Amino acid sequence: MLTDICACDVSITDQEALTSWNNVVLGVLAHAQVTGDHLNLLLTQAPDFAMGHAMKGLACLLLGRREMVEHARAASATAQLALKQGGATERERLWCEALNVWLEGRPSLSIERMEQALRINPADTISMKLGHGIRFVLGDAQGMLLSAGRSVLAHSADHPLWGYALGCHAFALEENGQYAAAEKAGMQGLQYAADDAWGLHAVAHVYDMTHQVDRGIALLDANTGAWSHCNNFRFHVWWHKALLHLDQGEIDAVFDLYDTKIRDQHTDDYRDISNATSLLMRLELEGIGVGTRWAELADLAETRTDDGSLTFADLHYLLALVGDGRADASMRLQVNIAQHASGDADMSHVMQTPGIAASAGLTAFGEAQYNTAFSHLKSAQSDFQLMGGSHAQRDVFERLTIEAGLRAGRLGETESLLQSRIAKRDGAQDTFAERRLSQIEQRRSLAVSMTASE
Repeated sequence: MLTDICACDVSITDQEALTSWNNVVLGVLAHAQVTGDHLNLLLTQAPDFAMGHAMKGLACLLLGRREMVEHARAASATAQLALKQGGATERERLWCEALNVWLEGRPSLSIERMEQALRINPADTISMKLGHGIRFVLGDAQGMLLSAGRSVLAHSADHPLWGYALGCHAFALEENGQYAAAEKAGMQGLQYAADDAWGLHAVAHVYDMTHQVDRGIALLDANTGAWSHCNNFRFHVWWHKALLHLDQGEIDAVFDLYDTKIRDQHTDDYRDISNATSLLMRLELEGIGVGTRWAELADLAETRTDDGSLTFADLHYLLALVGDGRADASMRLQVNIAQHASGDADMSHVMQTPGIAASAGLTAFGEAQYNTAFSHLKSAQSDFQLMGGSHAQRDVFERLTIEAGLRAGRLGETESLLQSRIAKRDGAQDTFAERRLSQIEQRRSLAVSMTASE
């Protein structure tokens, strides 16, 4: 039996197929654009390798698109036929089970199967990465940290995938507010895996959350090679750079990045749309016009209003519709989110909470009903984590909640939310927080002056 790059036994018997599998593993870890080519070659070379088909199915589900579910089902069926041929390892069987339980509506159980695989070999980097990715979708930051932490301890500096393991650990540390440790792990990881875009972007997260804008821009400028090879994840790293420039008030740089890097390809991948919509909304909240840029996003979002695969995705589609003033489509998506909230699947629970309240709040915000918007968004705010994504990605909803509160004149509640946001950021005040706190102070001073003059 052969051993793969994770030092795990595989049922592959052909050395060329093993090389292709190792390239798939490396591609997934590095978010490489060529990963799909390696997977297709692998499945041609080793059509009975069940784990390869499971990888394909899991990748389809991670795309968060309803039409990809049938492709995942087909991959699962092929994987099950391959298992019947015999010879599969326990790890390979667990991956196939992980795909099956997700198809049954339980990605949380997929994570359990990946953790079982990790108990076979705690230094199984790719099983950790897949579990990490599913936890990310489910907003399970604490689980990410526990899993990545255990896996890092099982790796060593001579493990060929050590750098990628450190990158996952860095991101998990950052999402749990351990910023200094996250920075250290991420920078160390880049020394061993220079193409680890995930680890690099974990450090960018640190600098965003702790308001170290100059360091963040310098980091990304010095390491463009870490993500130039990436699939659409490269758009997300450019998005991080745009956020840093926005915090500095460098609006020309933000629009240049939006037009030439973040949205130079008008894809309808929900991750790309989330980059674009959240950036445009941040700009508009600062009173900066974005021209006609909402239109192409809203056109795409209108085709996704009945998707219902991920609350995170649906809420970003809703941002596009609200941004472009498409009230009918916004209401249609809000209704569909409520409908998808029925049932007992993992994603239905997230559609229920925070999906229903958040979508109602966003729709109300688009209609300038700020008191209603604030009430709904504030009720959802403590559960934003459940929709998945990162602190930086969910921050657009935090900003909208705070902005709605300001516009509604609910200053005390808004200030409390601002202080909570600052605390999550290690006490750092970014430009958004500084301006909103200043606005609250000005409004209170005005109210006192008006009272005194009566």
